[in-house]
Amino acid sequence: MSEIYQRVVANFERDQAHPWVAVTADDLPLSYEAITDQWLTAVLCKAVPGAAVFSHRLSVIDDGSSNRRKIYLDYNDAGTVAGLPPALFCKATHGLTNRILCGISGGVHSETNFYLNIRPLLNIEAPVTVHAKYDPDSFLSIIMLIDLSDSVSEFCSHRTVMTKARVESQMKLLAEMHGRGYTDQRVTKEMVTLPSWQQYFRNTLDFGLQSGACNGFRDAEAVIPPRLFARSEEVWPATLASVALHDHLPVTLTHGDVHVKNWYVAGSGEMGLSDWQVTSRGHWCRDLAYTISTALTPEDRRAWEQDLIKFYLEKLAETGGPVLDFSQAWTLYRQQLPSVLAWWTVTLSPPPGMPADAQPKDITLEFIRRITTAMDDLETLDAF
Repeated sequence: MSEIYQRVVANFERDQAHPWVAVTADDLPLSYEAITDQWLTAVLCKAVPGAAVFSHRLSVIDDGSSNRRKIYLDYNDAGTVAGLPPALFCKATHGLTNRILCGISGGVHSETNFYLNIRPLLNIEAPVTVHAKYDPDSFLSIIMLIDLSDSVSEFCSHRTVMTKARVESQMKLLAEMHGRGYTDQRVTKEMVTLPSWQQYFRNTLDFGLQSGACNGFRDAEAVIPPRLFARSEEVWPATLASVALHDHLPVTLTHGDVHVKNWYVAGSGEMGLSDWQVTSRGHWCRDLAYTISTALTPEDRRAWEQDLIKFYLEKLAETGGPVLDFSQAWTLYRQQLPSVLAWWTVTLSPPPGMPADAQPKDITLEFIRRITTAMDDLETLDAF
């Protein structure tokens, strides 16, 4: 960890001391301001003879674990006639903290590899990339996605009304993705390059995940069921046990960060999934628990969760995944909630080195409320 950290810092300082502008397709922009029309032409217009970008504009700064901006593009006649995308949503790792967090964790590699090599193999509603590249030494990166703003009915949040039909659509997407990871040899070949979920989790320990998650649990007392809060000392051991289960479970392609804010309602009415930074090799049960526990209010979850799990299992089997009985899936679902919770308690009380404002506090507290209520309802701490 120390050696990699020092390498990333040294490369960042080198880049700052000798900045460049992006001109050729092989260049990685040091900032959005370093992007030129010439570079955009090189990466976007190479398949259209005579096409060129003659101007572009940037949206407002939106920084978190990655540096996010939209780029609005103007093309010459050849580019316009060819229907080249007028707007792109971009994610990059320009800042030192962004390179350290997304690079050392494995997120830069996972997301770049997903969009370039795995996304084209999946029949799911998800963003499509036009360019993705990263430097494995410095972890400088950029991913450019076709902007979905005009084709999406709603980008979800904790306030989104999640009907049972919408959650069933989420279940279908997860089953398609997970099933492909079991049966499609092209997907399994690409999965080899991804970290395991356990590796990804352990990488985050170097950033203080344990202290942040434990502090966040205490800081969120007001939204945690009292019965569960009284057993706070058992939560982190349960988190480790939740992750360790993946050492002995069959792996498939997993998203890893399927909270409801990473979902959107497509124009078709089906649910779509974005932000593939935590893509890894893991068991499907964590994605399932994470999706249901954050998408639904406690009341709707209690009413629908068993039906949703049965629906998911049916769809998983239809895509070639394993045929499992409900009781086994139900136990796994209960057991995965602690590691889901850790992703949000650490967001509430991030340790040094992690972004202090990665998510709005009201969203973070609501997700903690939903997840811990599920843990309390399902007696998760007694499920191991």
